[in-house]
Amino acid sequence: MTAQGGSAARWLTAERLVDLVRTEPAITRAAAAQALGIGSGAATELLARLRAAELLDEVPAPAQGRGRPTTMLRPHPNGPLVVAAELSSTGWRVATADITGEPVVEASSSRLYRDPRRVLRNIGAAIGEVYARTPARIRAVSVSAAGTVSDGRLVQVTPRGWLHTDLSHLTSALPDDVDLPVFVGNDATLTGLAEARTGSARGVGTALHLIIAVGLGGALIVDGAPAAGAHGAAGEYGHIPFGRHDEPCACGASGCWDRDIDGRALARHRGDPEPKNPLTYAHDVLERVRSEAGRRSKAQGEASTRRAVEAVATSLGRGIAGLVNLHDPDAITIGGLAPLIRAAATAAFDDAYHGGLMSFRKQAPPPVLDGVHGDDGPLRGAALFGVDQIVSADRLAEWAMR
Repeated sequence: MTAQGGSAARWLTAERLVDLVRTEPAITRAAAAQALGIGSGAATELLARLRAAELLDEVPAPAQGRGRPTTMLRPHPNGPLVVAAELSSTGWRVATADITGEPVVEASSSRLYRDPRRVLRNIGAAIGEVYARTPARIRAVSVSAAGTVSDGRLVQVTPRGWLHTDLSHLTSALPDDVDLPVFVGNDATLTGLAEARTGSARGVGTALHLIIAVGLGGALIVDGAPAAGAHGAAGEYGHIPFGRHDEPCACGASGCWDRDIDGRALARHRGDPEPKNPLTYAHDVLERVRSEAGRRSKAQGEASTRRAVEAVATSLGRGIAGLVNLHDPDAITIGGLAPLIRAAATAAFDDAYHGGLMSFRKQAPPPVLDGVHGDDGPLRGAALFGVDQIVSADRLAEWAMR
C-alpha cells in the first residue's frame, strides 16, 4: 500500500519521530530535531502536522537554566491504540496501549476453564467492551499466549491439554463490519521482546531470553526483533532434548528439557508425585529453600529439597551454556522461575554454566541477567509488538486520513 496523506518521505520522517517518542519517553522537541537531523522550523512544521493528525502532542519541558524553553513530546491523548491480551497458564488480562507500548489493564480473570472456547470467548468479550469504548482509536489486537504458536495459530498449550485452538473467538464480540488485524505470539518470545526493548537487554545487539513457568520457552532477539522462524514457532527451547530421554513429553517428543527444569522436576527429585500445579509447587519449594538458607538445618527433608533445587539449577545452567554455544549472544536474560532457581542454588548454576561453555568463551562469558518485567513481560511484549504494526509510514498515513 502506498502512503497517503502526503509524500512517502514526509511520513517516513514522521515514522522516525514517532519511533523516537516510543524509545525515548519525554524527549524534547530540540533533542528530537537534532536526532532527526532537521532544523527547528522543519521540526515545528512536522509536529504541528502530527498534532493535527492526533498522533503526537507537546507539553512544556522542565526549565533547565537559561535559554529558549522547549517542549517534551508525548502520544496524543486521542491517538491510536492497540489492544494487548495475555493468556497465561493461570488466567488472562486485556489491556490497551498507546504508541509507547505501555499497557493499561482494562480487564482480567484468574479463572481458566477446561474448555478453551469458553476462555477465549471471555477474553473476546473483554476485547469487545474495550473496542466499544473507543472504536475510532483501536487499530490492532496483539495476543500473548502461554503455548506454541505457529503461523499465527495456537497449536498447543501443554499444561491445559489444548491442541489447535481456534482463536476466532477473540474477535467474536466485535461488530461484523470491523476487521481489526490480530497478531498472536508466544509469551516467552514476547517477554524477550520486552526485555530487549525496555528491560535488562535494552541496547544489547543479540540477546537470548529464557522464561520458566510450566516448562521453558524463550527467544533470540537480534537488534530488537525476535527471530521467529519460518512459521513463528522458534524459541521452543524447552523441547530441545536436554532432558532425560526416558521422559516422554506431552508435546510428542521425548527427552525434552521442560521435564528437567520446572516444578515437575523439583517434585521428581524430592520423591513427590507430579504436582497438579507445577508453578505453585515450584514457588513453594523455592520459598522453603530461601527461608531455610539462614538456619542451615540438617533435616533430611530440607536436604532433599536443596538437592532437588541444585539438580534443577544445574540443568538450567548447563542448558543455557549450550544455547550460548549455539547462538553466541551478547547477554542472556532470564524470567519467571529461572531467577529464583539460580538464586536458590547459585554455586550449582554457575558451575554448570561455566562448565558447559566452549573454552574460548570461559574468560568472558555472556552475562546472565535477571529480567526486570517479571509477570508483566508477556503483556508488555504483546503491546510493543502490536504497536510495531501500527506505526509504519503507511499505517500513520492511514490514521491521518481516517
